[in-house]
Amino acid sequence: MVNTPHSRPDRPERPEHPVYVIGGGPGGLAVAAALRAKGVRAVVLEKSDAVGASWRSHYDRLRLHTTRRLSALPGLPIPRSFGRWVARADVVRYLEKYAEVHELEIVTGVEVTRVERAGEDWLLHATGGRRLTGRAVVVATGYNHTPRLPEWPGLDAYGGEVAHASAYRNPTPYAGRDVLVVGAGNTGAEIAADLVEGGAARVRLAVRTVPHIVRRSTAGWPAQRTGILVRRLPVRLVDKAGELMARVAVPDLSEHGLPRPDTGLYSRVREGAIPVQDVGLIDAVRQGKVEIVGAVASFDGDKVVLADGSAITPDAVIAATGYRRGLEPLVGHLGVLDDRGRPLTHGPRTPREAPGLYFTGFTNPISGMIREMAIDAEKIARRIAKKAPR
Repeated sequence: MVNTPHSRPDRPERPEHPVYVIGGGPGGLAVAAALRAKGVRAVVLEKSDAVGASWRSHYDRLRLHTTRRLSALPGLPIPRSFGRWVARADVVRYLEKYAEVHELEIVTGVEVTRVERAGEDWLLHATGGRRLTGRAVVVATGYNHTPRLPEWPGLDAYGGEVAHASAYRNPTPYAGRDVLVVGAGNTGAEIAADLVEGGAARVRLAVRTVPHIVRRSTAGWPAQRTGILVRRLPVRLVDKAGELMARVAVPDLSEHGLPRPDTGLYSRVREGAIPVQDVGLIDAVRQGKVEIVGAVASFDGDKVVLADGSAITPDAVIAATGYRRGLEPLVGHLGVLDDRGRPLTHGPRTPREAPGLYFTGFTNPISGMIREMAIDAEKIARRIAKKAPR
């Protein structure tokens, strides 16, 4: 998977450095392919030993919540044989094939630790003492980069089993056990349903903020297409439409501990909270197989103390408590992150203080993250190609 560097006989005094893409996931591969299609050399730097590392480590039952047709990267459809909702293992297969088909130049086992401005170019500090010079840098290290575990009081002294959801693969180790899942996002909801189907003796789901729940598909119409249609509409209008749709498509689970949210769906999205797509949680809650409990407040000995003051003693706790972007060591010194560690720009826009530095894959839109990364890849490639030395 190697590109031949483009020579510049008209500019011998200044070699044309490649564009470095940091991260070999969907976003990084898409940008590299789009750049190659425009005759721009792009080198993907991936810290693991293969592309799609994060997808390789996700739990077994995971499937894309976006449709196959709307999840393809530029220049290669996802095989129809993978089905409408593509499985985790098939996503990995697709990414491997994508890199092969586009003959991408990928260097694995190299982690970039810091990016600095070097005149008109960029200097990347990487493992092994490497110093790499690029004319532009695209950061695509992933939305789910560093597992986040809340600093619950008493956690250090807790005698029970606690694991972040990033370590969860399947329900086999939890068969016959009492399990508390903390966090009612898509990951927590799906793991809770998986545990029920996998034979856990008891499954409880700790909820801090009641999520919006939507059907992944209604009468054949995927929720993603609705997300695409409403994305640029006024927030109030989408909130109202979402409320009406929820009353039609999603049963009221108030008596089971999940009342309807008191804030609008799109208002919540704008704050960074994506609706939970139902892949079994609704039925599990209605049947009493997943019990809803309050948020975790602290740990006390072998007990988990909930927000209402009650205490429970599960055999295991799985914390589906999200991730950090983990960008501070890499680019935090450049002033390109907000107070939550998120890039101030994304796609083809670059920070005023850092021209030539691009970010992709750090938003989570209701129109589908992979779809938006594919669109951003084309835009980034056009922008970089336009700025190429002549």
